[in-house]
Amino acid sequence: MKFISRIISAIKGEQFNISPDVPPLYLINLIIAKLSYLIYGNIRFLRLGLFFIHPKSKFKCSRRIKFGKNFSVDSDCYIDGLSENYLQFGKNVSIGRHTTIMGSGSLSLLGKGLIVGDNVGLGTHGFYGTSGGLFIGSNTIIGNYVSFHPQNHIYKNFPKLIRHQGVTEKGITIGENCWLGAKVTVLDGCDIGHSCIIGAGSVVLGKFPPYSVIAGVPAKLIKVYN
Repeated sequence: MKFISRIISAIKGEQFNISPDVPPLYLINLIIAKLSYLIYGNIRFLRLGLFFIHPKSKFKCSRRIKFGKNFSVDSDCYIDGLSENYLQFGKNVSIGRHTTIMGSGSLSLLGKGLIVGDNVGLGTHGFYGTSGGLFIGSNTIIGNYVSFHPQNHIYKNFPKLIRHQGVTEKGITIGENCWLGAKVTVLDGCDIGHSCIIGAGSVVLGKFPPYSVIAGVPAKLIKVYN
């Protein structure tokens, strides 16, 4: 256990200790699976490096996807890199299973792209639209079923069809060291300061200062904890 913990610590660049309660067989199976994801990832992206890609995840326009060391993508993810400024992931970024990341929603208007900092965990079943640009700061935790929508449809030109009226794109910024709970929805124009906490199920629109605790539908400032 200690030897494997040291290896993982070296890969992550920070101290990591495996619980002594983890069964050895469980750990062995996990190591075998990770090695297979490592081999597949190197073949899939035609490069040598320390990144782990599950064979059941799908990538499109992969030349516009950039990532750092210890990049990990779990099963059944769909990642489309088609965007102006690429999809960019820092080191130690993990993407949970059944996650969708869309570089563009339309071939006529390419999305601005995505930037994810270092040491970020993207939970399972998430949706990451990047049309108007999406930035997620380092050391941020994203819960399960969280979605980001950096685009709005124009609708006031009645009776013209909404789908023919165009869109607005302000983009979304999430600061460093934030925690977004499960099933949070983040809408276009959001600017979340560093070290914020967003309660589960919240629908977030607007700008919030650092150290904010935010919750509700629509989300409101509950308190500033520093």
